[in-house]
Amino acid sequence: MQHLVISLPSLAVAAVVAGVAAGVAAARRRFVVVRVAGTSMVPTYQPGDRVLIRRGGRAVLRRGQVVVFRRLQPGGAGSSGRASGLRETEWLIKRVAAMPGDRVPEQVAPGVHAAPGDVVPAGRLVVLGDGPTSRDSRHWGYLPVSEVLGVVIRRLS
Repeated sequence: MQHLVISLPSLAVAAVVAGVAAGVAAARRRFVVVRVAGTSMVPTYQPGDRVLIRRGGRAVLRRGQVVVFRRLQPGGAGSSGRASGLRETEWLIKRVAAMPGDRVPEQVAPGVHAAPGDVVPAGRLVVLGDGPTSRDSRHWGYLPVSEVLGVVIRRLS
């Protein structure tokens, strides 16, 4: 008859390894690194900068935050045929200029067909690039909140 002997240190090591693996998996679900392409956010972010994104959190979006979102088709519709993964999707980065219920910014009104005093509808955002040549809500209208991947936490490079 054989006895299985497991030492306490090997159990502790296994527990630590399992804990680290679980932590890494949780972090990958919560955070993602995105590389900035283009000049729409200059001077805040340069082409090639890497930024750390906190995924989700759509319920706590605030005016002034920089968000990463799925590229929109003309007319403000989301990308056709949702991609299966992050790498297959084209992502854009812009600053939230107005939230649902906020007045539509004057410079955006023509792009969203809004009259003076109109407010941003529920489930939509107005986003603008920091750069002077940005293609944003002024050109393609409101951003559906459902297209937001997450909020930029900080620049990594």
